[in-house]
Amino acid sequence: MRGYGKEGLVEAIRKAGGEVYAITSEPQSLATNAQQDWETGIVHVGDPHQEILAVCRERGWLSLFTNNWRGRIVDSISWVSHPKGYFQPGVLALRGNGRVLYRWRCRPTRGNLGGAVARPTPGHVWSSVEAALAEPVDAADVAHDDAAVLDTRPIPWPLFVTLLLSNGWFLRSRPFDQRRGNTIDRRQRNALIRIPFFLAAWVAAFAVLPVWASSLALAGWVAWITPEVRRINALFQNVGPNEEPA
Repeated sequence: MRGYGKEGLVEAIRKAGGEVYAITSEPQSLATNAQQDWETGIVHVGDPHQEILAVCRERGWLSLFTNNWRGRIVDSISWVSHPKGYFQPGVLALRGNGRVLYRWRCRPTRGNLGGAVARPTPGHVWSSVEAALAEPVDAADVAHDDAAVLDTRPIPWPLFVTLLLSNGWFLRSRPFDQRRGNTIDRRQRNALIRIPFFLAAWVAAFAVLPVWASSLALAGWVAWITPEVRRINALFQNVGPNEEPA
């Protein structure tokens, strides 16, 4: 959403008589926090009970994949604040008469880090909206955009998992969730910086300590962290190409 404001999409939509909203499955307190931290210039609306999403689905505008946090995974995560899970990203543009001008939904996979990255670029979205606006007012809704120009290339999944572990000081995984007083970008940067120091510490251990002691310590750490890696793999969605939102 930050890019949409910086690249002029929000201003263009407002000049055309429209408005832009950011809908999130976070509670309103965190939605407002993100609005202030990211300086998007648009209103962020918390929808933790997915009521807005339900309306979009019922009217046939847009259905999104959701992660419902079922089972032991959610019970072990203290920071989860989504009573019905969270919905994956989507983009929806509507005309005043309810006609869909643009719609895109994220299909969460390992390739986009379970839906964490890769969004349609502002330029691509606006050009698509303009093309739809040029059509008759009573034209049919546009189809889902399955060939959107995306804004970023994802990092490899193993590196992403390593960043989550680094954010928990390599003793557990810790997500980059939105929280007051400490931005996501800053915590991601700090986690990235810790990785070479962590690797250097192991190199130093093998250089200074007896090999058997260092090997035993490394084996112990691997045994400790393996359940966390498995938990990460289970936590992030990886839906198949033919799956549809529930």
